[in-house]
Amino acid sequence: MTTTPLAPTPPDRGAAPVRPGPRLRSSRSGARRGGVPVTGAPAERRARRSPLLTALTGIVLVYSVVPLLWLVINATKTQGDLFTSFGLWFSDDFSLWSNLTETFTYDDGIFLRWLLNTLLYVVLGAGGATALAVLGGYALARFDFPGKKAVFAVVIGAVAVPGTALAVPTFLMFSQMGLTNTPWAVIIPSLISPFGLYLMWTFATDAIPTELMEAARVDGASEFRVFWQICLPLLMPGVVTVLLFTMVATWNNYFLPLIMLKDPDWYPLTLGLNAWNAQASTAGSEAVFNLVITGSVVTILPLVAVFLLLQRYWQSGLAAGSVKE
Repeated sequence: MTTTPLAPTPPDRGAAPVRPGPRLRSSRSGARRGGVPVTGAPAERRARRSPLLTALTGIVLVYSVVPLLWLVINATKTQGDLFTSFGLWFSDDFSLWSNLTETFTYDDGIFLRWLLNTLLYVVLGAGGATALAVLGGYALARFDFPGKKAVFAVVIGAVAVPGTALAVPTFLMFSQMGLTNTPWAVIIPSLISPFGLYLMWTFATDAIPTELMEAARVDGASEFRVFWQICLPLLMPGVVTVLLFTMVATWNNYFLPLIMLKDPDWYPLTLGLNAWNAQASTAGSEAVFNLVITGSVVTILPLVAVFLLLQRYWQSGLAAGSVKE
């Protein structure tokens, strides 16, 4: 027995056409229940609090903040109150302004000379190291040349070598050149930053789209203009990072000036404050621990200011969306 399929019933020509009902608009954020969007994400994907992580973060915060708090509080005390009052609270005699005045006038104002020396070493040393790292990292990242792998191996090896291991050879070399006990003995070694070069190399490899450089070259831009107007703005987060690393390293440099300099007039702040701190153990000298603490507070203020001013450049993805792939 065979069955024949039923033919579709023709529509009634006299009846009104059936129109589809209105479509419901679907929200990307999902339906709302009681004013709260329901996204349908599982509970495992939602952010969860970790008591252990919170405790570890709190320990690190206390470890970082308490020494700074102690330094600021004790900068307001006199020499005698440093040993008779609680370290984490103020004394009855608020002597911050008098300590600041005495710090900048003690020993014919030598502290100001140390501060200017440190600024000189940072501007020429850290600034030059940043400029060389940017130029070298950009060239190594965007250009191919024979021996590039060997250069990479040398840079990695230089990063692994600690600076203290090179201190004595550097001193012997500079002593033969007659540059010891001069500012150049501190500035020239500070110009070399293998870590900054490696950081800019890796950053420039991913931060600069090749299409942008090719488009600029097609438009007739020179290599210098491509670097200055196109690539350098894209490299600013990496430049600021290298600048901060080299600045902090030069500002806190102690061992290199210690072996290179013997004239107190060329001391940086690190050596100068250590000399003041050592006066207490010298026969016939005056203990100035209150000036050492106040000078330490003044020493860290420029670093804090630079971090606050340059943190807006710490952003990534400047080239995101500039090239359509």
